[in-house]
Amino acid sequence: MLKVGYIGLGLMGKSMARNILKAGFPLIVHNRSQGAVQELSAEGAQPANSPAEVANEVDVVFTNLPDSPEVEFVALGKNGIIEGAHQGLIYVDNSTIKPATARMVAETLGAKGVPCLDAPVSGGDIGAKQGTLAIMVGGPVEALEKVSPVLEAMGKTITHVGEEGAGQIAKAANQIMVAAQMVALGELLIFAKKTGADPEKVVDAIQGGAAQCWALDVKPQRLFAGNREPGFKAYMQAKDLGIVLDTARLYGIPLAATSLHSQLFNAMLEMGMSDLDNSAVIGVVESLAAAELLDS
Repeated sequence: MLKVGYIGLGLMGKSMARNILKAGFPLIVHNRSQGAVQELSAEGAQPANSPAEVANEVDVVFTNLPDSPEVEFVALGKNGIIEGAHQGLIYVDNSTIKPATARMVAETLGAKGVPCLDAPVSGGDIGAKQGTLAIMVGGPVEALEKVSPVLEAMGKTITHVGEEGAGQIAKAANQIMVAAQMVALGELLIFAKKTGADPEKVVDAIQGGAAQCWALDVKPQRLFAGNREPGFKAYMQAKDLGIVLDTARLYGIPLAATSLHSQLFNAMLEMGMSDLDNSAVIGVVESLAAAELLDS
């Protein structure tokens, strides 16, 4: 059985690491803050003091980190994975980062004999907890075949998209659609409320038709209950849209709607809603429309 390391135990990473542990894999964990490390250690994981120490002790090392600079530092920096590189090690990154960074890290670690998979995920905290994430993978098929049993502990669907960086391209595409759904959801709910219809009944009416989508299936009841807690935090959605637009500029791709959605999510940050769920973009719509979903 593969010995697994997991670095980055945030809202998603901790649940994903826990599912690896529940599946019976020996697990070593590392995180900048120690609360999650202590929690998983109490459940049977082994703590480590650095990414290099994790990498040195395992067959496959995962990371789940906020952004491209953090991945580059943990993978290639001082006491990073590269310093624990050894024959047979495979590196898998579950973070959402720039495709260019994923390719650079893969090239650098590949020169040390470490095959790399960029394997970002979709499904939010619920999917992470339930082990039902969608995992999109870029990198060598041989490495994916070796680590698939571990990925199956975390996700329901695992799709090999292509070579290094392709997983991140798929995740960027995913975030284009997610942002569009969240903005549309906020707009349709406030449209219904301000024009005199019951938003809950409107959702019931349109869920079975052409408007049906994941956001409409999952998010309205949380919003109707006044729950705007994450989920998937708004500042991460804003960051991901920044990755999309940076990559689009690099390739000369106009993304008019995504540019507008990015502005709305950045407005959330300016309005103090950065740690709320991405569906809480409805708060920006409420402000613009001078109407609220829930009566005071």
